[in-house]
Amino acid sequence: METEIFGVDIGGSGIKGAPVDLARGDLAQPRHKVLTPHPATPEAVAGCVREVVEHFGWSGPVGVTFPGVVTGGSTIRTAANVDKGWVDVDARELLSGAIGGLPVTVLNDADAAGLAEMRVGAGKGRGGTVMLLTFGTGIGSALFVDGRLVPNTELGHLELHGHDAEKRASTKARDDEQLTWEHWARRVQKYLAHLEMLFSPELFIIGGGVSRKSAKFLPLIEGIKAELVPAELLNNAGIVGAAMAAHEDHA
Repeated sequence: METEIFGVDIGGSGIKGAPVDLARGDLAQPRHKVLTPHPATPEAVAGCVREVVEHFGWSGPVGVTFPGVVTGGSTIRTAANVDKGWVDVDARELLSGAIGGLPVTVLNDADAAGLAEMRVGAGKGRGGTVMLLTFGTGIGSALFVDGRLVPNTELGHLELHGHDAEKRASTKARDDEQLTWEHWARRVQKYLAHLEMLFSPELFIIGGGVSRKSAKFLPLIEGIKAELVPAELLNNAGIVGAAMAAHEDHA
């Protein structure tokens, strides 16, 4: 078994990647990050993925996350926070071509983060219904039932008070509207309550870049019956999960 596989996490603001030590479930080297191009067209993003992979001189399988629905491990179906030109693109073919024909595995970004957290992070060993939420440019979701992933849930697009939930409760919304942690926590609380009403999870795992600041807002969230914990892999979960998925594809 290869001990290292490369993971790349495509986000609305940055594209980051690194080799992942599968035995430890952690980055084998410090990650390399480039800014997401605007517009984030398929060709422009593919060029950034190439830059990240070439930074390490990588020559094996690569797992790549995408911020939208990915079907069949390849075809992009939605593109809320990147250019709409991604819709119906064969991302596996595009990205493999951009990095010299290396084998590529593509999956939803929150699903990748969820895989990592369930195997080596905050969800390790947990059964029942577990939901990971990534707060960033948007809100990603990964739903697990007794450890099995229900892919492409995209629950950041649930309607909440007449808006896409991520337009109200994402980290971007907090930054754009200059909300205090208290005000933003109330919005997140309403979103979690809505999810709890629909899915009754035993555990919410809060991930994304804001997870490293969980002490500023998680204690402010009240009235949620499910256990509420920060992601343990913080903002590296997507990279680690992408590498895990690529290893399973190419083992």
